[in-house]
Amino acid sequence: MNVIPVIDLKDGKVVHARMGNRNQYRPVDSMLCQSSDIFDVICAFLTLYPFKHFYIADLNALTGLGSHDNLLNKVLRLFNKIHFWIDAGLKSPIHFFVQKNYTPVIASESCKKQDVNLLKKSKKNFVLSLDFSTDKPIGPTILFENPEYWPDIIIIMTLGHVGSNNGPAISQLLNYCENHANKTFVAAGGIRNSADLSILKKMGIHHALVATALHNGAITAQDIKNLQAKKYPEKRGIL
Repeated sequence: MNVIPVIDLKDGKVVHARMGNRNQYRPVDSMLCQSSDIFDVICAFLTLYPFKHFYIADLNALTGLGSHDNLLNKVLRLFNKIHFWIDAGLKSPIHFFVQKNYTPVIASESCKKQDVNLLKKSKKNFVLSLDFSTDKPIGPTILFENPEYWPDIIIIMTLGHVGSNNGPAISQLLNYCENHANKTFVAAGGIRNSADLSILKKMGIHHALVATALHNGAITAQDIKNLQAKKYPEKRGIL
């Protein structure tokens, strides 16, 4: 199981995301780190476990309230052995930073119907996030229904489950995983513990975005090691 730590950035600080209510997000309170500085938080995650991938959401960019481009370029430069997925809104089909150790995330919540063809022209050099409130899709319907627009890696992001301690959206994940076996799906939202990760892995989902359960100690380094040792049928890899 490839656990990918999540970092949500708002006004220069790492914040605790909860159920998509972004105006209520507050600086992260973590067992791993006493700081909400992004460099400190990344170092704390790496002290816990040698993660190879991170996911960063620039909430200012996503809500049209500026961006963290300069800060993110510094992060990419300092942690140049790590590959980052960065969701900074649909500024273009490919959002460019100076450094190359990243892949842009294009989220359905950032797309309008007229944007969909831009994705098709982008050579699919991005990670797609199909976003749901709870069970309702956020974004153009065609993007959820037509794999023609999809890259190889797709995040199923259930914003209504993020930070909720309600567990992942199993039915949505299972639906996509069973009906599109040639794609790699990433679970995001509501993952509480290693038991949730084990269920996802048995379903054929081998990648998960996690924040709260890492910060509060519900998922430990040993949990991740144990899950990697368990053998289930593998699917496609990851960037």
